[in-house]
Amino acid sequence: MNEPRTIPPRPRDRLYAALTLVLAVLLLPAAFARRPGRARELACGWALRMRFPAEDLTGLTDGALAAFTAARTEALWRHGQLLGLTSGYRDPIVQQRMFDEEVRRSGSPASARMLVLPPAESSHVKGIALDVRPHEGARWLEEHGGRYDLYRMYDNEWWHFEYRPGSGGTPPRRRPHPGVGHVIDNGDQA
Repeated sequence: MNEPRTIPPRPRDRLYAALTLVLAVLLLPAAFARRPGRARELACGWALRMRFPAEDLTGLTDGALAAFTAARTEALWRHGQLLGLTSGYRDPIVQQRMFDEEVRRSGSPASARMLVLPPAESSHVKGIALDVRPHEGARWLEEHGGRYDLYRMYDNEWWHFEYRPGSGGTPPRRRPHPGVGHVIDNGDQA
């Protein structure tokens, strides 16, 4: 990833990944009895739900949900990496509240847009944005996400990925921050 400072893997993250994989293996027979053709995906989902109990995948588009599910299944089973979701779909009211809070914190709409977009421009509101964790999982997704049409979008947000089908595996041009390339209310581009 192109960060000025790379966050080193934490030993506890490796431990959590190993324990989650062991749990998925233990859950595999039950998953196979329930859905033989999708047992690995199901066992992975169960294990990750235990690892990330507050995770909420509701509101994602069908395509974004399927892509994320497939990516996290491969990440766990083939590479021993965890992919958790800290934020996916956001209600427009929640997104507006986040934007307003960032405007108050940073002092202006222009500076707020470096971190949070208003609802009309937010991919979270569209159900195609995924803020992932841990850092190693995001690193894995940046490397392998193109197979699932999941791409890191901003230089300043290592955790933010979006589902962008139809790009033929070619990542969209990454922008420095969320506000670049979006139309501002007065018609100008940020």
